[in-house]
Amino acid sequence: MTTLLISDLHLHPGAPDVTEGFLRWLEARADGVDALYVLGDFFEAWIGDDLLDLGDADPTGNAALAQRVAKALRRLADGGTEIRLMHGNRDFLLGERFARDAGASLLPDPAVVELGGQRVLLMHGDSLCTRDEAYMAFRAQARNPQWQQQILAMPIQDRLTLAQSLRQQSGEATSNKADDIMDVTPEEVEKVMAEHGVTSLIHGHTHRPAVHRLEVDGQPARRYVLGDWQPGQGWEIVVEDGGEPELREFSL
Repeated sequence: MTTLLISDLHLHPGAPDVTEGFLRWLEARADGVDALYVLGDFFEAWIGDDLLDLGDADPTGNAALAQRVAKALRRLADGGTEIRLMHGNRDFLLGERFARDAGASLLPDPAVVELGGQRVLLMHGDSLCTRDEAYMAFRAQARNPQWQQQILAMPIQDRLTLAQSLRQQSGEATSNKADDIMDVTPEEVEKVMAEHGVTSLIHGHTHRPAVHRLEVDGQPARRYVLGDWQPGQGWEIVVEDGGEPELREFSL
């Protein structure tokens, strides 16, 4: 069995090179694999699944992009690949309708799955950044079902404007934060891994691809961090049956 894991593509109409690279990667690399996991921030922003109804009537191009990506994923799923999608901090409103159109299913965060014959904890990774108190407060609000329903009840144009505003605020806030605040809290990593009884964790979010060695309850453990996709560059983790996860960088 072969499983691929990716995250932080941040697909949006303003970065067509990443979208085209991803679609080529699906055909050349993901075709025929047993499973594909997308661990959040698949899209730069997601205002609700009713975006799909706009099609070419959406002046931002987000609807057309989403439809194109869903069709490409559906082709992969129809070929026998299991596709699982996890919410990120950008696309937390991604819903069942998009997943259905894409032939995928939504995966809770966190989730323990079996990969390569071992139990592995999968997360987007933002909940591990506990030193960023301002973001953690926003995350608690954004993951609140009542707040989400209030947002989804807004007219689509208002949601598009809100998404743009949130993106701008996030960029400004990030530029003013120390690097260590935006990275994971080591104690939180160990705590979460111990709670789930695992020695392997795979996540994204921080845009700091690496493999970290640590100890959890006295046992050697590893934390695998996926990188974000850029024009010409992508990141994946490959897990073969019976093997350890392997972090790979590649050209799009």
